[in-house]
Amino acid sequence: MVRRRGAGRQAPTSEDNGAMLAARFRHRLHDYRHAGLRDDLVAALIVAVLLIPQGLAYALLAGLPPQVGIYASLLPMVAYAIAGSSSVTSVGPAAVLALMTAQAMGPVVGPDGVSPGWAALVLSTEVGLMLAAAALFKLDALASLLSAPVLQGFSTGAAVSIAFSQLPALLGSPAHGLNSRELLVSWWQFGRDGRGVHLATAAFGLGAMLLLTVARRGLQRAASRRLSPENAVLVGRAAPLVVIGIAVLLVWGTPAASNGVAVVGPLPTLGLPLGLPAFDGRLWWQLLPGASLIALVSFVSSFAVAESLALQRGEHVDGRRELAGLAAANITAGLSGGMPVGGSFSRSAVNAEAGARTRMAGVWAALFMALAVLLLSAPLAMLPRAVLAASIVVPVLGLIEWGSFARAWRYSRSEAAVMAAVAALTVLQDTQWALGVGVAVSIALLLKHTAQPHAALMGRVPGTEHYRNVERYATELTPGVMSLRIDESLLFTNARQLLSMVARHLDTHRDTRRVLLQMTPVNRIDLSGLEALRALQGVLRERGIRLDLSEVKGPVLDALRAAGWSSWFEGRLFLSHHHGVNDEQGMAA
Repeated sequence: MVRRRGAGRQAPTSEDNGAMLAARFRHRLHDYRHAGLRDDLVAALIVAVLLIPQGLAYALLAGLPPQVGIYASLLPMVAYAIAGSSSVTSVGPAAVLALMTAQAMGPVVGPDGVSPGWAALVLSTEVGLMLAAAALFKLDALASLLSAPVLQGFSTGAAVSIAFSQLPALLGSPAHGLNSRELLVSWWQFGRDGRGVHLATAAFGLGAMLLLTVARRGLQRAASRRLSPENAVLVGRAAPLVVIGIAVLLVWGTPAASNGVAVVGPLPTLGLPLGLPAFDGRLWWQLLPGASLIALVSFVSSFAVAESLALQRGEHVDGRRELAGLAAANITAGLSGGMPVGGSFSRSAVNAEAGARTRMAGVWAALFMALAVLLLSAPLAMLPRAVLAASIVVPVLGLIEWGSFARAWRYSRSEAAVMAAVAALTVLQDTQWALGVGVAVSIALLLKHTAQPHAALMGRVPGTEHYRNVERYATELTPGVMSLRIDESLLFTNARQLLSMVARHLDTHRDTRRVLLQMTPVNRIDLSGLEALRALQGVLRERGIRLDLSEVKGPVLDALRAAGWSSWFEGRLFLSHHHGVNDEQGMAA
């Protein structure tokens, strides 16, 4: 009797599987306790303390009640820890996203519209659903739509807009507006009525700005005498907490609040308002354009933060998982009373510097933040809004890089113009217009570039097998052979230019018997490019000239063969351009 292999074994039962999973969980928990728990707890404590004033400030920047910023900093961090990929990204409210949120909600909120809180929930949910769809269909490459000029112009314009938006709160004016232009007009009107500046509020705001500017370096310098450089940097980053503490003590010990200094006011009892956002088809449709841009900016900025920090730590982040993590965070924000969230560079950098090891640092930070809000709600109620405004303006102004405009102007005038236009539109109009125009102009410049490809006449560098542009190097031409290098893929945008480019060179080289195209820069040939090659061969055949190709990339050659080009291509293929010039070891198509 033949016994089958494994016949005496029994299939594992559900109890066995459960025991294996439990053992694996205990093993991972043991490893985490010894390898990462302490570092994650330290990092979480620092980030949680920083998140409280930032959450309050960014909620006010978005035109929302301050507690919304707290809600957006709790469960969304847990959701990102479950689905994201970066070990140090700190998810929550961010300055640019808060500005975009305010502008997206502006047309739908007000006396005749919905409440800002409801609009923020719908906006967060829409952002999350779009990011989830992008993760499902692997659309992380869409981040490339925002080119460097667009991103830099947008960042500069957004920083200026954010600073302008906080000036009324900083100086105690009731002025308001959806963009800097409307804000200045409103401020001018209130200024004529004597309400442009409230002196006591301005004293708190400007004083906080001065302290924030000086305190970070001063605290860091003082701490460096007794602490390591890394810990001294962390102490310097805690400067906003020191300034906030001083402001709260001043309000508590003086009649500032009764003299018109606006304060945050009593915070509601911490109880996450879990529930589905209102489903109003008209509201969802109105917020859709703003949600689309917030989703794009959230992913691009968050992924850039995660990738830069991961490179420093020798780690890897996955674009698709980042989409999934941000999607989970925003959907959770929409279900728990929050606002659109993304990865914050400042908090993520602090998280990394504090030594966070895993995404569990975000979970611990959410827990510590909830405890802090429960224990510190009374002092936070006395925090002047002008101080919150100062805590936004100072770091935001530090993000502006005016030198990037000069560098762009020296390198590419057209891209510098795009950068300036995006920055101006962000300040004077809104983020949707700025990003929309920036993306459209960037695509137009790309199409213009590909539609006018550079074609170089190639000659041999004497004594070598290397071929270079005859206009840049001292080279030798081979009689009867015209070598051309097409420095662009052959696509529908430029296919019509191929014939004219070759014809221009033939007019000055009338002894040509062969045209040899060096295809090294060509990464793709679409159907229009294929037809252009066929037309070029026909024209050359009529003049008694043979068309050959050299150094065709493998994927391009595979596509040509799949299209059956061997049935009409009459020239030869060469693995080396030098062999092609000398007609050595050619292959049939």
